[in-house]
Amino acid sequence: MAGGAPGRGFGESGPSPLHSSTAGHAPQRPTAVPSGGGAASMATEEIGYRGPTACAAAGITYRQLDYWARTGLVEPSVRPAYGSGTQRLYSFRDVVVLKIVKRFLDTGVSLQNIRTAVQHLRERGFRDLERMTLMSDGATVYECTSPDEVHALLQGGQGIFGIAVGVVWRDVESALSQLHGERVDTGETLVGHNPADELARRRNRAV
Repeated sequence: MAGGAPGRGFGESGPSPLHSSTAGHAPQRPTAVPSGGGAASMATEEIGYRGPTACAAAGITYRQLDYWARTGLVEPSVRPAYGSGTQRLYSFRDVVVLKIVKRFLDTGVSLQNIRTAVQHLRERGFRDLERMTLMSDGATVYECTSPDEVHALLQGGQGIFGIAVGVVWRDVESALSQLHGERVDTGETLVGHNPADELARRRNRAV
């Protein structure tokens, strides 16, 4: 499993360098929901975002989005494009991953390491992501889940760049709250001002 190896030189509790999953081991299915809980949090995974919306929230160009989808770096998990006339649909988690990929690329992290990090992020539950920090020394990407682990990397002179996934999560959440989403089950458009909250409100009215 990605991130399963102990951190080099930091003991069992140290930062974990990320590795590609071993062949034959299926990725874990995330089951946890964001720590905020409630209907709005549950609704987050039932909303998809079209390409232009995902680009706006992640701070990337459509050319980047299209290239990453075609090369399998970050594919839309809600709905891929099936030929002409179909629209890709990205989940909230997809958009968070897109923003993280952009930050890694901007700092010169290798594509191979980025692919490993993307695989790792997709295997983790929501609560894991919220407290995770990804650090890179340019050669390796490490997962840190505590301030002590971040400090250990910095003290060792290895961690030169870090991404607090929870901060990226909240940035994306704030950006998407001003944009349009689409219900996965019906295709209905949910207009800005937090589509997840809007879906939760509609459900409550229907009960």
